[in-house]
Amino acid sequence: MTSLEYGNEPRRDSGGDARSAELADRLGLVRQRIEAALRAAGRTDPPKLIVVTKFHPAADVRRLAALGVTDVGENRDQEAASKSVELADVDVRWHFVGQLQSNKAKSVAKYAASVQSIDRPQLVDALAKAVAREKDATGRSDLDCYIQVSLDDDAGAHRGGAGPSDVEALAGRIESADGLRLSGLMAVAPLGADPEAAFEKLAGISGALRKLHPAATAISAGMSQDLEAAVKFGATHLRIGSDILGSRPAVG
Repeated sequence: MTSLEYGNEPRRDSGGDARSAELADRLGLVRQRIEAALRAAGRTDPPKLIVVTKFHPAADVRRLAALGVTDVGENRDQEAASKSVELADVDVRWHFVGQLQSNKAKSVAKYAASVQSIDRPQLVDALAKAVAREKDATGRSDLDCYIQVSLDDDAGAHRGGAGPSDVEALAGRIESADGLRLSGLMAVAPLGADPEAAFEKLAGISGALRKLHPAATAISAGMSQDLEAAVKFGATHLRIGSDILGSRPAVG
């Protein structure tokens, strides 16, 4: 298996600075982990790698693109909007993966290829309205929509997302909205819990969703600490941050 299968071709023609070399090394190690996880799971369909760049400068996104990264994720609209403008000349797809307030939908529709944290009907409606406006203004494509599912059994440990029983209604609302495309599900493994059990549960919810919406095949799951478990249970997209970019830069 080659890195080309991830849609992220590694290259070292990015100027030769120390930070680019560091990112190339970290990226290579993560790809090796993904390939090992695929072999262990008996899979031949590699997941899409989304590099989560929150709190890291736009210059790092530019370096990653030079190394072949095609997809980046952001958690905060203000930061994502600023980076997408600064990097308008860089060919990357922006994925919004953090909690999103409905009043930010208009901004997110300007740059996001996907929103992976849809957890309530009001957000679906706000995004549909914002995407329709942006389509009229710029001709943007449909927005890929992921329903974020909470896998927490303990409400006190909640890390965001809709309850599994709410997925069907949200899926129907997305499917009926012009300009929105139901892609699938996203989830975060609960803190302190077994990620394999969490992602097995997510795979079951995804299977039930696909019976009603066959095109909703995406499962966005797995981060730096648990990507192997996510690959084992069918993740189609991995959201990796710290293992590629390192610790968050100091805020001064």
